[in-house]
Amino acid sequence: MIRSHTDAVVGFRTKLKQTEVDCGFLKRCCENLTEENRRLQKEVQELRALKLSPQFYRQMTPPTTLIMCPSCERASKSSTAPSSTNAPLPEHHQFLPHHRQVSAPWAPISLRPSFLDAPPQRS
Repeated sequence: MIRSHTDAVVGFRTKLKQTEVDCGFLKRCCENLTEENRRLQKEVQELRALKLSPQFYRQMTPPTTLIMCPSCERASKSSTAPSSTNAPLPEHHQFLPHHRQVSAPWAPISLRPSFLDAPPQRS
């Protein structure tokens, strides 16, 4: 089937309009990426300046080892130095202090409650 001249012109105009819309979209994407690139380059420059600053090394704290309490899932320092606060410990912390190291955490433990060792009682 042969298209008329008018149909061809309408088709070309539709295609041109879609191309213009696509071009506008890509232009906005390019502008956004250019702005983000500028922002990231500025951030990199700031980080490099901070890294070269002698204050950066003075502000670093030494690494600390933390111990996790298995019952309350709170972390504490493993050092045995007295703490600066005298807040009362939760009841389970009084018997299992956080600074105590487990000699063999992979060692098997008894999972059987002690009441199972007692003879059965009938009611």
